[in-house]
Amino acid sequence: MHSKNIEILMKEYKNRIADQILTDKLEAMGAVLIEGPKYCGKTSLAAQQAKSILYMSDPETRNQNLTLAKTNIRKLLEGDTPRLIDEWQLAPQFWDAVRNEVDRRDEDGQFMLTGSAVPPKPKDEDEQIFHSGTGRIAYLKLRTMSLWESEDSTGEVSLERLFESSEQVEGTSHIDLDHLAYLTCRGGWPKAVLKKSEKAALAQAIEYYEAVVRSDISRVDEVERDPELTMRLMRSYARHQGAQATAGTILEDIRTNEADILSENTIYNYIKALKKIFVIEDSAAWNPNLRSKTAIRTSDTRYFSDPSIATAALGLGPKDLINDLKTFGLIFETLCVRDLRIYADAIGGTVYHYRDKSNLECDAVVHLRDGSYGLVEIKLGGKDLIEEGAKTLKALAEKIDATKMKQPSFMMVLTGIGDYAYKRPKDGVLVVPVGCLKN
Repeated sequence: MHSKNIEILMKEYKNRIADQILTDKLEAMGAVLIEGPKYCGKTSLAAQQAKSILYMSDPETRNQNLTLAKTNIRKLLEGDTPRLIDEWQLAPQFWDAVRNEVDRRDEDGQFMLTGSAVPPKPKDEDEQIFHSGTGRIAYLKLRTMSLWESEDSTGEVSLERLFESSEQVEGTSHIDLDHLAYLTCRGGWPKAVLKKSEKAALAQAIEYYEAVVRSDISRVDEVERDPELTMRLMRSYARHQGAQATAGTILEDIRTNEADILSENTIYNYIKALKKIFVIEDSAAWNPNLRSKTAIRTSDTRYFSDPSIATAALGLGPKDLINDLKTFGLIFETLCVRDLRIYADAIGGTVYHYRDKSNLECDAVVHLRDGSYGLVEIKLGGKDLIEEGAKTLKALAEKIDATKMKQPSFMMVLTGIGDYAYKRPKDGVLVVPVGCLKN
């Protein structure tokens, strides 16, 4: 097995929601592709269930493995199952090899593939040709750890149970403003969660950001990209968290002088590369049936995959967030969207964003496969902001045509600070601190 200390590995994953998702997918499919940002724990997650492992990036065997992948790739697939192939994208031909081997064996739970980037398409038509993995290979997106997984949330309010009934909600949060600022800057990186000192924990996000800027954005497809431009783009992206900023808007934001020769195509190219390594995970627009014709804005909403990427890009620490609550609120929204995505994955749901031409906006819509959905507004906390969030939720709920789709299962203001979860008697809106939420 891996040289990592097993005791620490078990501690890191004893509460990972994705562990059960992986189990379910292995039972249903021949192979599972686990994708996600670097350092989010993909290999550790898969190693918990693997019976044999092939580390493609191991410097001692890398060249040998790459050669074998071109000459006799089936040899690399031999081993007890489920077999983990880590950093499989180093030899993209694994995709078809695994697909064909799953067909040949006709058994589920054969392989797990992990990697921190979407593999590039072959440059030569004679090279590997990708085929669909439909019916053979399942997908699992692993994100950084939610507050429930890092044991910072009490988990007394279950998102799944809210879809079953939102008549009563009870929960207690122990997160105050100072600690919330720290959690936002720390992020959900497993190594950061396990660090004993706050200084060491906060350093993980900075190191991740530096790796993205200096090498990862270029290594994803072997296209050399400018670290300075990457830094400026990521700072702009951080300032536009939760917004529907266009490439043109970001372009204007990062121009430092008129001599900059940049185009929107360049910005798109960099954003695409950041998406390939899962630094960016934008939120798609929700398109419900409404009572009257209202133009719904379909642009994606900008988010990093973890809030700490935004704070690292802006050079902000916990104290900086407390001194700038407006910026804190924007980046806190990224934290909440990350957690909602993780919790929604566990119950077969997807998180969207809503905004229409009248600028009525809902930060998150959690939508399940059966058509059920919950409306969520995200606020740092405080009476006025909660009132504002509840007003928005009611306005959107009243626009929805209940003859063509279900009524919302719940309306929730998800807050950063606040001691208790409760239901407002006057409008039925739930007020839930993120520090007591779980899947």
